[in-house]
Amino acid sequence: MKYQNNLAFAKEQDKEDSLSYLRNRFLIPKDKNGNNWLYFTGNSLGLQPKSTKDYINQELEDWANLGVEGHFEAKNPWLNYHEYLTDKMAKIVGAKPLEVVVMNTLTTNLHLLMVSFYRPTKTKYKIVIESDAFPSDRYAVQSQLEFHGFSKEDVIEWKPRKGEELLNIEDLETIVAEHGDEIALLLIGGVNYYTGQFLDLKRIAEIGHAKNCIVGIDLAHGAGNISPDLHNSGVDFAAWCTYKYLNSGPGSLAGLFVHEKHARNKDLPRFAGWWNHNKQTRFNMRQPFDVMEGAEGWQLSNPPILSMAAIKASLDMFDEVGMDALREKSEKLTGYFEFLINEINSDDIKIITPSNPKERGCQLSIQVKNADKSLHKKLTENNIITDWREPDVIRCAPTPMYNSFEDVYKMVAILKGLL
Repeated sequence: MKYQNNLAFAKEQDKEDSLSYLRNRFLIPKDKNGNNWLYFTGNSLGLQPKSTKDYINQELEDWANLGVEGHFEAKNPWLNYHEYLTDKMAKIVGAKPLEVVVMNTLTTNLHLLMVSFYRPTKTKYKIVIESDAFPSDRYAVQSQLEFHGFSKEDVIEWKPRKGEELLNIEDLETIVAEHGDEIALLLIGGVNYYTGQFLDLKRIAEIGHAKNCIVGIDLAHGAGNISPDLHNSGVDFAAWCTYKYLNSGPGSLAGLFVHEKHARNKDLPRFAGWWNHNKQTRFNMRQPFDVMEGAEGWQLSNPPILSMAAIKASLDMFDEVGMDALREKSEKLTGYFEFLINEINSDDIKIITPSNPKERGCQLSIQVKNADKSLHKKLTENNIITDWREPDVIRCAPTPMYNSFEDVYKMVAILKGLL
């Protein structure tokens, strides 16, 4: 597509956009004058679908009218409510339904997965992460190392090359080739929270498995954004949150993936609770533990229905549209955004996210020269909602579900004026 730097072009793109109707299904915050915010932080918290309230109210009404019988008699019986989410979530992340479950929150799921898949020995115990991994991932792996009697210094960092911001897959190959006999686990963010770089999951899995390392992926910034194709990638496990691109509300539940190759291995060590026990005998309270097959075998407790109702509202929209169509629009939106930023031609800012659309999602990270957060503050004062990440990046995510080409044009026009 040949982009043009004018409002008429942006409006024409919105007119031709087959997904433009989705914007009207979301509640967009407004300024004091009643104008929509220019909202570019779906990478932190997605906007609320208008349908979410109805989905939650259905469960509140069934609770009010049915009490405990809602587990069986509700319009959407609560007993197996998580199963309503499985197929649609599996499509989003490219997995088989057997491999996916919605439960807990992201870091809790990573810890539960490491209980099973981080099994260090005296000689093979180190963990590889990106040097700029999301802090929660770093804290999680450091605490796992210390729990097993090792040191947080036993983390190996995959770093960008000197003078660069992005990771090079060849450097990971070198790390694993040199230290693979000591490495038990690679835990990598599939889309880096800071740069927005989308990594090659299949190649990461191949690199790790060549040295008998387990490979896990944090998809917090990937689920609902890119198409990770988890099953075909061959990674052993993954986890992600749903409140970013999946629009499920603040602090909502997370997703978990365990590859089919592990699905029936009942000898994998894991923490247990009554909800990963065989559902046929779950309520016979005196049966010995009998773990379920697949990702459901990592559940511990019965599902929180109100949170799952919000997830269901969003997943029903994703299922209606499909990730292919969303990715197609996302690439056009970020392509236009990138074009407009480059048109500013300012030495004070630069995009550090990969320019290849296949190596990024909908986030573009704008690095600010001599950053002191003042530019971000000015954007906020102009009702442009982005987020700031230390030391010098403004993260912007034009999200295909609800952002428009006109949003992108107006945001960059204001940014140019501020510079």
